[in-house]
Amino acid sequence: MRLLRAIALVSVFGASLVLAQTPASKPTTAAAPTATKAAKPAPAPAPSAADIANAKAKGLVWANLNTKVYHYATDSTYGNTKNGKFMTEADAKTAGYRAAKQGAVKSKAPASK
Repeated sequence: MRLLRAIALVSVFGASLVLAQTPASKPTTAAAPTATKAAKPAPAPAPSAADIANAKAKGLVWANLNTKVYHYATDSTYGNTKNGKFMTEADAKTAGYRAAKQGAVKSKAPASK
């Protein structure tokens, strides 16, 4: 009888050790870990020449999603940045984008004396 009690006690003790080592379930509170870096948006597929022509006809700007800069149809990078999309200028401003600098493309102007 003592042997049975000892075996039962060891079994219960062993089972409690196994259960104590299993990971606890996630807490239901809304405590989310803080992120150290903001995730970058995934690159969108490059627009085709037809897409670019259609956007120019509609008067849309090309918004670079990585730099938060938008480009007009006359800019050389219009539709050519790695991660961007077409939108209206008003939508771009509302989303926090800024216009590309006008002097970004160098022009060959004659120097005055």
